[in-house]
Amino acid sequence: MSRTTAREVAMMMHFSNLLGGEDTPEYVCEKAELVGTLDGEDLLYVGQMLEGVCAHAEELDGYVSRFSKDWAIDRIARVDLSILRVAIYEMLYRKEDVPAGAAINEAVELAKRYGGERSFAFVNGILGSVAKEIDSP
Repeated sequence: MSRTTAREVAMMMHFSNLLGGEDTPEYVCEKAELVGTLDGEDLLYVGQMLEGVCAHAEELDGYVSRFSKDWAIDRIARVDLSILRVAIYEMLYRKEDVPAGAAINEAVELAKRYGGERSFAFVNGILGSVAKEIDSP
């Protein structure tokens, strides 16, 4: 199972949904040249991630809003927002099998690959702040 690829596909599908698309995991994998890299367990993870991110979007956006200085949610690039939502969801709801550090590192790599020139720093800063808040007693 490739959690990294499953996370990437979940982010791509969420991004597509934000823009009004209704892509399937298979279609996303084909377009991203990831065909054959996801097994049944990966596809289940992608589905769980999308369902969770959509169900908790308001809460996830609350974290983004709180830690994105001078940036309203509607001003954040949709790809960055997708990356942040997926990572924060994992940090909050999948912490038993996804350490915060892994979620942050994977999100930063996605931001480097798909985001703008400084997206990775923006994503890293927000997620670092979220991790500190979550870990605070």
